[in-house]
Amino acid sequence: MTGLAPTSLRHTMAHFATGVTVVTTLEDGHDHAMTANSLTSVSLDPPLVLVCVAKDTGWHEAVTQSGVWGISILPAASRPAASWLSTGGRPLHGQLSRVAHHRGELGVALLDDALGTLECRTSAQHEAGDHTIVVGEVVASRADAHRGDPLIYYRSQYTSTR
Repeated sequence: MTGLAPTSLRHTMAHFATGVTVVTTLEDGHDHAMTANSLTSVSLDPPLVLVCVAKDTGWHEAVTQSGVWGISILPAASRPAASWLSTGGRPLHGQLSRVAHHRGELGVALLDDALGTLECRTSAQHEAGDHTIVVGEVVASRADAHRGDPLIYYRSQYTSTR
């Protein structure tokens, strides 16, 4: 154990700007969604990405069971969706009812106004402290360059490039 306070790490990492995504999965007929800024491209051949997920979330349990998930890369205009889907304690049923979405090839929800979407099959999971690194093989990828500026998370706030 290091002695570094979690608040110190959080404060320092807040100075690292990241894009904002919504990750979704479908498990037992229910959509699970959460806002995430821990998306990383891992490999082009094979095509792999990863997300880091807190172990105590419903999304973690659902993606472990389903093995498939989607990623929607958010434009600045999607700040309300990002805020809603990062709210702890929201109800499971209907959590996507206020967010326009469609189904991808794997059946997972993808946000309609996304800058880009990815659909993944879980290929590995790695325990990492209070999170799990979920690695997925990308089976579908789409981008829309005409959607506008990305939503950015910086200094613990949503912002944009403008």
